[in-house]
Amino acid sequence: MRGALAAHVGITEKRMMGGVCFFLNGNMLCGARRHKDGVGRFMFRIGKENEAAALADPTARVVIHGKRKLGGFILVDEADCPDPAMKRWLQQCLAHAAALPAKK
Repeated sequence: MRGALAAHVGITEKRMMGGVCFFLNGNMLCGARRHKDGVGRFMFRIGKENEAAALADPTARVVIHGKRKLGGFILVDEADCPDPAMKRWLQQCLAHAAALPAKK
């Protein structure tokens, strides 16, 4: 994920939610985490308006943080996210975040 985002201007990263999250102009894009079960998972912020279409992909599922569903986010296991899929998900994240006002 870090390598796929390296060429983009304005990307920062921060350790949070038990892993690392990436931001574009202060807006969260995505994150990566290895869970206690040993499985690596990627979280993608695709926006609430894109959530239903994203969940039509059998590898995507909703993100539950604590007991709360995070609208506009999807979760994909590392094994289900080879480079072409990673690039496709990141394009959606970048498009969503680029449409948001920058945060300071």
